[in-house]
Amino acid sequence: MQENQIPYGQPFPQQGPYPPPPQRTPWFLPTPHGTRYDHLARNGAREIWRPIVGTVMVALAFVLVGVVVVVAGVVVSAALGMPAPPDRPEQLSGDPLLGLVFLLLSIALVLPLVFGTAALIQRRRPGTLSSVAGRLRWPWLLQCVGVAVVAVVLGQLVQVLTFTLTGRGDEAAFSWAGWSGFLPALVIIVLLVPFQAATEEYLFRGWLVQAVGSRLNSPWWAIVIGSLIFVSLHGYTGAGMLDVFSFGVVTGFLAVRTGGLEAPIALHVINNMAAFGLSAAAGELEKAMEQGEVPWQSLSGTVVQLSVFTLGVLFLSRKRSISAFSG
Repeated sequence: MQENQIPYGQPFPQQGPYPPPPQRTPWFLPTPHGTRYDHLARNGAREIWRPIVGTVMVALAFVLVGVVVVVAGVVVSAALGMPAPPDRPEQLSGDPLLGLVFLLLSIALVLPLVFGTAALIQRRRPGTLSSVAGRLRWPWLLQCVGVAVVAVVLGQLVQVLTFTLTGRGDEAAFSWAGWSGFLPALVIIVLLVPFQAATEEYLFRGWLVQAVGSRLNSPWWAIVIGSLIFVSLHGYTGAGMLDVFSFGVVTGFLAVRTGGLEAPIALHVINNMAAFGLSAAAGELEKAMEQGEVPWQSLSGTVVQLSVFTLGVLFLSRKRSISAFSG
């Protein structure tokens, strides 16, 4: 038998312990337990450049998507023989319904890019933009929708009453335009407004609040900064600016207080659907897309709407034990 040959029936000799295979580091870093909503970006990737670069990327995405969709809207409108009227060049199309479609798409299509930025730059699951649970809490969202419906209806009633009592009831008057014009608009509103409104919440009460919150402890810096940027991207003046700012502050507060975007999304969706829907029902859809001066009387409805919604959401969140911290 040769010197190195193993005898028949004998086990092979052990060659010593083998090193374990290299472990792959997961891309998505875990969120620490007990983290508040505005601090959900505080994972292992906390370099100061990440929220800055991410915010620039989100801003560029918002601008580029808007430009592409607006140009597409102008081209399509011209091809269909419905260009914007000369006296209103700011409109995308001579057909208000087509203009509404492109306006809503110019915002809604940004949402996947916001999710992608959170995943790529901050190495966190996109669901952490939704809530401390890492996802949208759908039962809670639907409950908030119910509160939002009540708040928006009461706000509209108070606004009409205020206009009437101040001698400007004609501005709150409503005339039915008929089903033929209302139903097509209603389909577009139901299909696209939820995505447009949700995208704005993911941008201003989601990404911005968490980007600022990744470095600062107090949520109010993030809420106020996000609300100011929210106002700057609207074309309202005077009372309209106060309306938009207060909306941003209240929804930002509720996002932190309830641990997610469910309440802000619910109010934003119902508010926008009511605004576009009432304009479409009156045959004045183009007015819903116009911004500018807002009568001070409209603030009465805003106060009632935001107050009722805030109190209702805070009551339900306590009753349903909605967590404001990651589990």
